[in-house]
Amino acid sequence: MKPFWQTGTILLCVAAWTLLVGAQMIGAQKVERARDLGVPFEGTPGSYDAITDVPGVQVGYTTLISSSDKLTTGDGSTVAVTGPVRTGVTAILPRGKNFHDPVFAGFFSQNGNGEMTGIHWLQESGFLEGPVMITSTDVVGTVRDAVIGWEIEHHGTEYPWSLPIVAETWDGFHNGLNGYSLSTADTWHAIDTAAFGTVTEGDVGGGTGMECFGFKGGSGTASRVLPASEGGYTVGVFVQCNTGSPVDLRIAGVPVGQILHQRSIFASVYGPARTDMGSIIIVIATNAPLDSTQMDRLCKRATLGLGRVGGTSGDGSGDIFVSFSTANPGAAVPPQRFGRSSASPPPLAHITMLPNWAMNPIFNATIQATEEAIVNAMVGAKTITGNDGKVRNALPHDALRRLMREKYPPTAW
Repeated sequence: MKPFWQTGTILLCVAAWTLLVGAQMIGAQKVERARDLGVPFEGTPGSYDAITDVPGVQVGYTTLISSSDKLTTGDGSTVAVTGPVRTGVTAILPRGKNFHDPVFAGFFSQNGNGEMTGIHWLQESGFLEGPVMITSTDVVGTVRDAVIGWEIEHHGTEYPWSLPIVAETWDGFHNGLNGYSLSTADTWHAIDTAAFGTVTEGDVGGGTGMECFGFKGGSGTASRVLPASEGGYTVGVFVQCNTGSPVDLRIAGVPVGQILHQRSIFASVYGPARTDMGSIIIVIATNAPLDSTQMDRLCKRATLGLGRVGGTSGDGSGDIFVSFSTANPGAAVPPQRFGRSSASPPPLAHITMLPNWAMNPIFNATIQATEEAIVNAMVGAKTITGNDGKVRNALPHDALRRLMREKYPPTAW
């Protein structure tokens, strides 16, 4: 029998309420997403409208929420904490638990006030080995070390070293940063419970304590499937959204932030409500056969999707994007002896790739899925109370539905 923490179970304590969820938590009741509220996104989504529509990709979470002095962690143990805990970690696995087959990958930093470890080797080699992890700013090192430990335990790397990809956004408004630091077990739980299929959004994983365009933000995802005439490829996007100002928020072109937003209670930190001082991590996956240079190009298109919803990438924003392609399995030939110490020459890697002129539909799909993933992050989030009783309200569903009906009534195309 599995330990209870490996099942994605929701834990309710008498003195405190603590949530620990994995990606397998597929809600039994209908969970509204942006499309359900009438937002007229462009493009055709996949079956799950998620990054997991790309074959082989899994997503897992550890979500930690506590309002008392005790918290149940990823291994089921109870620890003492100081202040509210609103944090977690997200794991995105390009080929599931198979870390021995690296994927072609790309990177782009729209504004670098943030962190993503392991990027130097990704850019140098053109490959991503292992998961993409996303968490809170202060625990990047903890998560990185835990990933290395998981890989050692599971023989998850072809090299005698590991350079994990771990990205962050800051949840200090709602999470007591000095009250609890993620444990190794929390990170392992996110990897171990990563799954295919439906992806929970909003206050989960690394996005638990985040806010977005003046509303509660967090984790969001979306996908696009191209028609057969354009290759039939799938593009999936996952975001950890902690960025933007309400005055800039646009949904389907409607200035939703200006119409709906409450007065900011963080003026002393953010300054005027027009200031964009947050961050966003964007992960792009596709099964289109693209090499690392083409994946770099794909990353840059995420910026256009961010711009569609009003992102301006302010000076204080860490807008950092990574992409990968699950095509070309076996392209990263494992290291072996050759030259004078071997009678055989090094083996050749044979790959397929799209010509550059065929990438426009994939660019468009990336932009569209990024836009929708950001809105889904807000729609999936709930109102949160964090440090010193600070409240960040969720985007009101009924009000957004009404605005979409008023501004964009359904019409025949």
